[in-house]
Amino acid sequence: MEQSVTFGFIISGLICGGLVGLILQRGRFCMNSAFRDTIFIQDYTLLRGFFIALGVMIIGANLLADMGLIELKSQTFYPLANIIGGYLFGLGMVLASGCGSGIVFKFGQGELPAGVAILGFFFGIGATQHGIFAPVNEALRSVKFEIAGKTNATLWELFGEGMTVKWAVIAIISAIIFVAILKEKPFSLGKQKGFYWSVTGLFLGLAGILTFWASQYWGGGFARGMNFTTPTGELFFSIITGNAKSIFFPMADIGPFKVTWAEFFVLGVPLGSYISARILKEFSWKICSAQELVTIFGGSLLMGFSAVVAGGCNIGQGLTGSATLSLGSISALVGMILGNWTMVYFKFIKPMQD
Repeated sequence: MEQSVTFGFIISGLICGGLVGLILQRGRFCMNSAFRDTIFIQDYTLLRGFFIALGVMIIGANLLADMGLIELKSQTFYPLANIIGGYLFGLGMVLASGCGSGIVFKFGQGELPAGVAILGFFFGIGATQHGIFAPVNEALRSVKFEIAGKTNATLWELFGEGMTVKWAVIAIISAIIFVAILKEKPFSLGKQKGFYWSVTGLFLGLAGILTFWASQYWGGGFARGMNFTTPTGELFFSIITGNAKSIFFPMADIGPFKVTWAEFFVLGVPLGSYISARILKEFSWKICSAQELVTIFGGSLLMGFSAVVAGGCNIGQGLTGSATLSLGSISALVGMILGNWTMVYFKFIKPMQD
């Protein structure tokens, strides 16, 4: 579906992305670090922030859907693609020194290696969506799994049907998250330059809910929410070919270009990060060694490939997709965590032991 671009189409995407970029930068929040720190230094702080964001998004997104304000769509469960893609993505984000959202906001605060990672991420996405890796992606995604007669079943549908079952499952998940985060004293806000971990999680979750609504209201009637994989591909394809090559999501015409709402969301993230870093006086250009750049580029290529296979990145599947309680998204998230831990062990822990 195509439409003429509107002011709201552009500005709402930039604002939502800008808010997310600011929150990520202020909270120093990268999910690569959140997963890594749990086994590397036994620090669960950022992981608990992630679960706050997830809990807020699960409740908020499903409330909006039940109120008829958005149409919440859960992803199809591709067991091989979700699990293998998620696992490979976890490996890749350790090598790339950042997750899908992390490399974008870090570029906004002046980290040039993150720019190299963004390029690698795009090349991996493009090669998997339309290039040499497309047959691999198609083969892995040819395997679907039905639960309760549905290929896009959600977690709560394992236990029955209806609103009572759905909200009972959400209540249990929310209670588990609440108990888990209490161990880190989320209400004892420490004095620091950026956001406290619990504030970061809360704000990121609220931004995710806003993005669900804005992407449907302003973006052409499809509640995409926060995503980085497909929008990154769409942005580069719009720049290179003039066409975002979006199959499922609405596009709009800007002169000779066909673009999506999510492209402006992605553009807004480094802008928000840049503004935040400037205000905190933390912006500075950073570079690394050539050897490290090669590793980062290779890791980001792997991230691009695996994110397409898995159906999304750490944000697209880990937060946005999991907020729908999609079994496919949850499987991909578990794969990402396990892949991250595997690479952290071989890259950091094992060398220290040796």
